[in-house]
Amino acid sequence: MGEFLIIFVTAASEQEGAEIGRVLVEEGLAACANIIPRIRSVYRWKGEIWDEAETLIIIKSTEELFERIRSRVKELHSYEIPEISAIKLDRGDLAYLEWIKETTSSEGD
Repeated sequence: MGEFLIIFVTAASEQEGAEIGRVLVEEGLAACANIIPRIRSVYRWKGEIWDEAETLIIIKSTEELFERIRSRVKELHSYEIPEISAIKLDRGDLAYLEWIKETTSSEGD
């Protein structure tokens, strides 16, 4: 079951997060994108500590699509270095995992 991924991306706003999520789903790169507005992020950037509201995008997809997702997010994102991280999904409802596989496409556009 290691072929499935949960991918995390943070965005500057709910609008940006929704746009990125929508594009990934429309293009068949993601089965689903959850948009969670107003998370609080504390991080170091260019020597300073920042404490800001961001939006979290949780993307369900497959391992084989990760590089295409990474590339597309970087094209759409406003950040110089966006967070794009993934964890393997080792367990899940088989019907749900099959749905992820069926609704994503590994074929080029």
